[in-house]
Amino acid sequence: MNKWIIFRQGVLEELPLQLGVFPFGIIYGIMAIESGLTPLQSFLMSSIIFGGASQIVFVQLISSSSSIPIILTSITAINSRHFLYSLSMYDFLIKLKLKWRIILAYLLTDEAYAVSIRKFMKEPNNSLLRYHLLGTGLTLFTSWQMATLTGILLGGNLPQFLDLSFIIPLTFLAIIVPMINSISMFFAVLSSGISSLYFKNLELSLWILLAGIVGLFVGFITRKLDKKE
Repeated sequence: MNKWIIFRQGVLEELPLQLGVFPFGIIYGIMAIESGLTPLQSFLMSSIIFGGASQIVFVQLISSSSSIPIILTSITAINSRHFLYSLSMYDFLIKLKLKWRIILAYLLTDEAYAVSIRKFMKEPNNSLLRYHLLGTGLTLFTSWQMATLTGILLGGNLPQFLDLSFIIPLTFLAIIVPMINSISMFFAVLSSGISSLYFKNLELSLWILLAGIVGLFVGFITRKLDKKE
């Protein structure tokens, strides 16, 4: 299959998720301006951090005049989930040249990972799969920058009745639910969701990392159930 066809598949499969990503980016842009960041700082943050949840936490901590160590620790804790993404992609990408791995590592965000990992698992021997991740990653990157800019331009002028915050959890539900195709996956998602509620009040947003680890552990120990289906 031609690399451009695979790239286009990644783009087209990623586009529907932008219905949730774009409002998320608008929320960040608005919050960034309201926190006191300049338009340029707010916009560049979407390129430097490039992570919706961590960017929103960042502007919240800035608004509350938190110390730099607290901000850095919190952002690191939230983005640590990307380490789990990279582990699951390791076998597919390790043979690529360093420049490719650097580019794809930068683009490996929640929605891009969720879409591409399904392609990778279905076609593990396809040597052109990197173009699929490139397509999903660039689509998400472009959409996020445009959404951020829209939020910056709107500032605090968004009508209060247009509460977009509910779209954030819906976006992640749209990613996760289609991936539940086995008993172990079901228990992994269920245990991760329950543990996230249990750990929710932990400082530095460590609940995100811990919930992910619990889900991985439960999914691993319930793999035998899949063979009995």
